[in-house]
Amino acid sequence: MKEQFVTYIRNLQNTITSRLEEIDGKSTFKEDIWNRPEGGGGRTRVIENGAIFEKGGVNISEVHGKLPDSMQHYFGVKDADFFACGLSLVLHPTNPMIPTVHANWRYFEMYNQAGEIVDQWFGGGQDLTPYYLFDEDARHFHQTCKTACDKHNTSFYPKYKARCDEYFYNAHRNEGRGIGGLFFDYCKVLEETSMQDWFNFVTEVGNSFLDAYCPIVEKRMQLPFTKTQKDWQEIRRGRYVEFNLVHDKGTLFGLRTNGRIESILMSLPPKVQWVYAHNPEEGSEEDRLLKVLKEPKDWVLL
Repeated sequence: MKEQFVTYIRNLQNTITSRLEEIDGKSTFKEDIWNRPEGGGGRTRVIENGAIFEKGGVNISEVHGKLPDSMQHYFGVKDADFFACGLSLVLHPTNPMIPTVHANWRYFEMYNQAGEIVDQWFGGGQDLTPYYLFDEDARHFHQTCKTACDKHNTSFYPKYKARCDEYFYNAHRNEGRGIGGLFFDYCKVLEETSMQDWFNFVTEVGNSFLDAYCPIVEKRMQLPFTKTQKDWQEIRRGRYVEFNLVHDKGTLFGLRTNGRIESILMSLPPKVQWVYAHNPEEGSEEDRLLKVLKEPKDWVLL
């Protein structure tokens, strides 16, 4: 299974970066191959100062070795080795009318001292973080997610949409990071679902990413914006940073397993503002976004 998924994410990285370069039309992804001393490595690709994307990364990693003591305690195991691979991406557009997007698809194995698999699971998802809310864009993104889910199980979209709303939530501010999408984790063998079934589902979602996001980018990339709107984008990016550094489990796992810092923190935007006690004008578009972030919305009919 791990060889099968590694092949998939390597190909998907190529597909996604090629399409994004085509859309941007100015910048290309710079590639950085890295090795992890404890075992494994990855291929980081970053785009910066493009016509469309101010900063973005599409990274794959394949790491293995002894599970650190802190993570053994977290998983409730002793003397365990692990293998983890995945593709993680974040795109921060220049134009505040285009939303930031995040996606991740990953696979994990844990082994006993005899080298036997004692646990394995898939995880992942994709979610949208707009700065100005276009309802039709939100519906398109969520409908694409739902279509991918429904091909495998009609219960998946409502379940994983709810988990996304719950997970990508800045509890210290009582608001969502964005308008959600899908989030699933610990997808293991069940009576009716094999690991191959989970592989088929996760790759279906991964294959849907470009269809979910690129039409939104192409629709909004030529819209004009003001300095005030750019300032609002940078203030909201601050909330994005807060989530990633305070709450995100993927960041925590990477830091605790001696992951590559540049790749782990690639998700952080290049320009951010923290304005003291900033509150948008009542009834403004900025205020409308905040109201939606405080009350998750159903964007498609279930």
